[in-house]
Amino acid sequence: MKTTIDIPDGLLEEAMRFTGAKTKREAVVTAVERFNRLKRLERLNTRVRGQFKDFMTQSDLKALREADMPRSRG
Repeated sequence: MKTTIDIPDGLLEEAMRFTGAKTKREAVVTAVERFNRLKRLERLNTRVRGQFKDFMTQSDLKALREADMPRSRG
């Protein structure tokens, strides 16, 4: 989509530095992609948070690891 927008020079230069973009277009596209990805992850996090009722504890993990270890023969 072709659009004309007024982006402050400092913000665009900073976006180009952070993204490593060589062109203004590349910087804007990369920034928008990363923003969208971040927002999708935030949305997923809020939907999933608190849904692990039977999550493994440290002691459960230790017991599981000990049970999986081969026993040494003496």
